Amino acid sequence: MIAAIVERLGEERLAAFVAEARWFGAKTRDVTGARVVAAPLVREEAAGLVLALVEVRFETGSHEVYQVPLGVRPAGEWDEGVVGEVDGSVVYDALTDPDLVGALVGLMREGAAIEDEEEDAHIELSAVDAGAELLTGPWPIRAMAAEQSNTSVVLGEELVLKVYRRLEAGVNPELELLRFLTARGFTNVPALAGWYAYSGRLMDATLGILQRYVAVEADGWTFALDALADDPERFLAEARRLGEVTGHMHATLASDSTDPAFAPEEPSAESLGLLTATIDEEIAGAFASLPELDALEPIAGRGEEVREQLRLVSHAGPLGRTIRHHGDYHLGQVLWTGADWMVIDFEGEPARPLAERRRKRSALRDVAGMLRSFAYVATAAELTRGSPAPEDWEERAREEFLEGYLPVVEPLGLLPAGHAQTSRLLAVFELEKAVYELRYELDHRPDWVSIPVAGIVRLLESDALSAPVRP
Repeated sequence: MIAAIVERLGEERLAAFVAEARWFGAKTRDVTGARVVAAPLVREEAAGLVLALVEVRFETGSHEVYQVPLGVRPAGEWDEGVVGEVDGSVVYDALTDPDLVGALVGLMREGAAIEDEEEDAHIELSAVDAGAELLTGPWPIRAMAAEQSNTSVVLGEELVLKVYRRLEAGVNPELELLRFLTARGFTNVPALAGWYAYSGRLMDATLGILQRYVAVEADGWTFALDALADDPERFLAEARRLGEVTGHMHATLASDSTDPAFAPEEPSAESLGLLTATIDEEIAGAFASLPELDALEPIAGRGEEVREQLRLVSHAGPLGRTIRHHGDYHLGQVLWTGADWMVIDFEGEPARPLAERRRKRSALRDVAGMLRSFAYVATAAELTRGSPAPEDWEERAREEFLEGYLPVVEPLGLLPAGHAQTSRLLAVFELEKAVYELRYELDHRPDWVSIPVAGIVRLLESDALSAPVRP
């Protein structure tokens, strides 16, 4: 009966709720409708819980699938996150209800398996041994304010439940990487404590994860901005440790040669060709549609120059081994606890398909993302706080980070042989990242477009890219 109530929600109400939600990732597109395409029932007694999968349709004819956990109570019993009323029952966002959040976590503790024979669907819930003792509850809950594309709920300052909203078929890379890192004792991530997943006719997909809660002072972006406003040396004093933590993360991810999903690999000519072709296409697309803005003048007409630097990678000789990596590494993805760094959000770049996010790549791609983040925060300090970074701050942050990172990773054989080859490949990945940033800023923050433009110009003129390529 509970699932039937959810399925009788009108399309108009459901579409309005999803389109207005903070986590909805297609706000610039016209939504033409939304319908529940799967509604596995998790709990029926008291407040009912349904893990609804909602298909959102767009005027282009395309669609996306979102997870919308829904609670069902008698009308008048709940007034937060309401979607609508059906036959005397109120249907609402289940993640606002401590009782339903606790029920979901309790099913993880039990290792429950829920079968929905009518829909030919299966929900698997599991606890990881390292966190099982924490899964007792009940807890007060609060939503994490910073979350955008997903929803994270803190339970009693002990656990964090992260619910993935937009779903893609396959195992979410965050679950894979956190399970691997937690099992091997890497302590600079909030340990994985549990997870739940859906399998059925629609798709097989990871629905959410449970992690230990870690009290922090700030994320890395805020920590760096605060330091630039008050004491620029404060962040620099911790940048080397951030490099060390990053190095140990990569070392751990490369530590099991018996696991095909994680064993380091020598990149084949075919994989290298696919890599360069993919990035080349992205660069060509970005430069083909540049608007006429004064801020873009330094890179106008230089698209072919950028593409040529990329093509040289395929002739650069051994490029080290590829591994599973973070995939979207920047200051917003690390937390400063007051004593050490913690790494979070292993989903990869959300704009890329899940299969691409799970692909093994050079560890230097993560390094490039963090170095580009230093460039961003140095400029953003003046744009957002009116406190410009010291002239040499970005370069010193880069140096400190690399002096922490390279000694950890170089003995492992993951990087190209020799500092010149490593510097060149790192510069190419920075260039790739800067082009990605250029597209993002043109779409979302035109006032910030000068940041990636300056990065592209600096990289094109850098010694690392202009050095001869050795076979």
